[in-house]
Amino acid sequence: MRILVATDAWRPQVNGVVRTYERLAAEGPKLGAQFEFLSPEPFPTLPLPTYPEIRLAMVGEWNIEAAYTRVRPHYIHIATEGPIGLAARAWCLRKGHPFTSSYHTRFPDYISARVPVPLSWGYALQRWFHNSGAGMMVAAKSLSRDLEAKGFERIMPWTRGVDTTLFRPRPELRAAADAKRPVFLYVGRIAVEKGIEAFLAIDLPGSKVVVGDGPQLDDLRRRYPQVRFTGPKANEELAREYAAADVFVFPSQTDTFGIVLLEAMASGLPVAALPVTGPIDIVRDGETGCLDTDLRAAALGALKLNRDLVRENALDYGWGRCAQMFLDNIAEANRQAGHRPKTQAAALAVGA
Repeated sequence: MRILVATDAWRPQVNGVVRTYERLAAEGPKLGAQFEFLSPEPFPTLPLPTYPEIRLAMVGEWNIEAAYTRVRPHYIHIATEGPIGLAARAWCLRKGHPFTSSYHTRFPDYISARVPVPLSWGYALQRWFHNSGAGMMVAAKSLSRDLEAKGFERIMPWTRGVDTTLFRPRPELRAAADAKRPVFLYVGRIAVEKGIEAFLAIDLPGSKVVVGDGPQLDDLRRRYPQVRFTGPKANEELAREYAAADVFVFPSQTDTFGIVLLEAMASGLPVAALPVTGPIDIVRDGETGCLDTDLRAAALGALKLNRDLVRENALDYGWGRCAQMFLDNIAEANRQAGHRPKTQAAALAVGA
């Protein structure tokens, strides 16, 4: 079975969307699925204002037609609402070809944090985009309820996964580290919508570490010289940062899930977060982390939690399960829309 994924988020970007689809591509062959990606890579691009590392591709429906002719996919999935996603949506509607989509980012909230645009306008555009598809995949139950109340339709659950072999407890790193204890860690984009200053500004014992890149990095480095800013890290280097810390602090109020939460928990790192979408769906308050509107209280409370129990809860999130949910969602959404794969083998691959 071949699936064409149209996505504006792709390498060299480092974020949860890119990581998710990279892992889908890796897990797909085990489940009889082959993923092909239509991404910004082959096209001329322009930088997104305030996010120059994100490139907007200059594409049209003819590019979607060319990709479809080349791949001959059984299913089409649109991952993002950018230029590639818009062109793919327009092509699918014109051709009468069903597509599924996924809701990864609260763009209205991100935009509203920068310019005075009403949230209702942004959500109206996203609703227009997604409701024309056969189904929209959403990672968190609380987000599903919120989007349903806003008029989004045909919502399907699709959780995320974590590599529990890479992200694991490493007690030797905590014992050997020369950082002032306890170490409070943040991993993610360094941007205003992530609420990172809510973490940096609070008075905590020990030391703070920030891993990641983004438009606020230089400014925050200058204003918080006592914080160790490592820049972006990935794979083994990133895993070691998690394992060497004492508490993972997640100050965002705009994330739709938060793969970093799973990476931290798989590393045995308790979470301190606000009681919002993402943390309330993943973190067990008082067991794997502390959720509190007072982020300082949450961070200090998380220090007391059992790291073995934190790790144990993360083991429920596997990328294989994530990939199977994705394939099941695509098969069911397309069936409901009256579209089935053209080959029996493809249908059987997803249990249709």
